[in-house]
Amino acid sequence: MIQPHREDVPDLPNRLGIDGIEFVEYATTRPQALGQVLERMGFRPVARHRSREVTLYRQGAMNLVVNAHPEDARVSATVDGQPVISAVALRVRDALQAHQRCIEMGAWPVATHAQAMELHIPAIHGPGASRFYFVDRWQEFSIFDIDFTPIPTVEQHPPALAGLGYFGVVQYIGCDRAPDWIAYFEQMFDFQLLPDDERFGILPKGYLMRSPCGGFLWQLVEPEPALEQSLDAPECLQRLGLGTPDVGTAVAALRARGVEFVESSRLHPEDRGALTRSTLGSVAFELVHRDA
Repeated sequence: MIQPHREDVPDLPNRLGIDGIEFVEYATTRPQALGQVLERMGFRPVARHRSREVTLYRQGAMNLVVNAHPEDARVSATVDGQPVISAVALRVRDALQAHQRCIEMGAWPVATHAQAMELHIPAIHGPGASRFYFVDRWQEFSIFDIDFTPIPTVEQHPPALAGLGYFGVVQYIGCDRAPDWIAYFEQMFDFQLLPDDERFGILPKGYLMRSPCGGFLWQLVEPEPALEQSLDAPECLQRLGLGTPDVGTAVAALRARGVEFVESSRLHPEDRGALTRSTLGSVAFELVHRDA
């Protein structure tokens, strides 16, 4: 007789208690131009940082931060005014414990300098000049309730356009660097590598990893060998994937707002996904079908 639960498949490890993405940060010297792009995508500016040139945009459950603070080295390092994804904040069970565990695993800590009346948000260095933040306050109250001042008369929780929500992040990596980055996400964050036949959207290249909470994906893309100019390109967080239960409806709604999509013989909007045309030289969003 088989004992109960003897052959149950155990849950995947989630030692940091990751529970989704709290916010994504862009660094830019052109915050107004980037703000216009985000508003066309359905985001709304809802709050401003108390002491820094940082604005919070939101739609539905997505928080997106535009960092234009001139004293931030990541802002001053941007090239030709092109915005870059400079940070991803992970929701975790305990931010300080998560940060300490990552340091013990070999991550490089980021020195933070919280001012009076500001929260200390621990972080480690990510690809390129980016960061991974750890946030453990999003349920009973938000970090934005402390560090940001709401913009008067603005709806603080605007609804998501066509059910949009964070689906994942696309990271460009160096040539032959996939094994290193796969090991990094497996060991540091308990991500799981998906099989090659499990793909989403219309840009299936690279390696796809699922977060331990199952709430979002991470895509690692190596340079094309035929494109010599891409072989020496720096590693970076390249673009965001936004999930929607109806890609066609989302594309139509965004087109009505002035968003343009890539159309070619190999790539065009369809039921599985769509890709917006790059604006400001670097900002693009990938729409991906997800179940409602």
